[in-house]
Amino acid sequence: MFGVTTSDDYRPVAWMGRYPVDVTTMLVGLHVAAAVFAAILVAVGASSVLTWLQFDSAAVWYGAQVWRLFTYAFVHAPSGLLWFAIEMYMLFVFGREVERFVGRRSYIALYLILLITPAALLTIWGLWQRSVLAGSPALHFGIFVAFATIYPRAELFLRIMAKWVALILAAVYTFQLLAYHAWNDLVVVWASIGAAFLFIEWSGAGPEFAWWSALKTRFESKPKYRVVPKMRPTRPAESDDVYASIDPILDKISKFGIGSLTASERRQLNRERERLLKNAE
Repeated sequence: MFGVTTSDDYRPVAWMGRYPVDVTTMLVGLHVAAAVFAAILVAVGASSVLTWLQFDSAAVWYGAQVWRLFTYAFVHAPSGLLWFAIEMYMLFVFGREVERFVGRRSYIALYLILLITPAALLTIWGLWQRSVLAGSPALHFGIFVAFATIYPRAELFLRIMAKWVALILAAVYTFQLLAYHAWNDLVVVWASIGAAFLFIEWSGAGPEFAWWSALKTRFESKPKYRVVPKMRPTRPAESDDVYASIDPILDKISKFGIGSLTASERRQLNRERERLLKNAE
């Protein structure tokens, strides 16, 4: 929809006829099933079961109920099912694009980080103040932030680029929580935003920032010896490899324009162009 498959690790988990079932589709199905289950519990007067699934820092510290670090995101109150439906649509649309780009394993790792990081921070926060959390809006907003980091110039609502939509929503979210002094929720939102952005940037899929490149270089291990590759004569078949490597990028430009390219795709396109020019000489 917004780009092309660039990860060799991306593949559907299963197939339903001609339709692929990826990790994002399974997550949407799992959340929908959890929402239906919650609605049934509330309808039969057994809503107290949900309190055993939501995050509670006191229960984690004093009751060793560590499952709450994971299950809180699947507690969906029936009173918010309309917003939940919009949330699931956003997860399905943008989550699949992120999964296609980073691959299945990296996508699962990203989702687990977005799931656990806010709960872990609130657990530490719980040493001073009890914290309770249920639902997944911040988690899935983190997925959208990951999408906006990968495709910052993709045009969305009213032709507004994804990076501006993410910044606007983050600002609205922040001011709303500040107005009500909802410090716990503010920690959750910005933990999700930060985790998503850093994960995509560290994997090399986001836009190139000078400050980020300097920081990443500082933490990366440096080789003790410099290996100088042996120069070999250029083979005529190399140009075919060049065209094959940039075909997906050229297809993306033809569909969405050159502004849709990420920083890594631009660098790859420039490298292959320079290789072709050297071969022509």
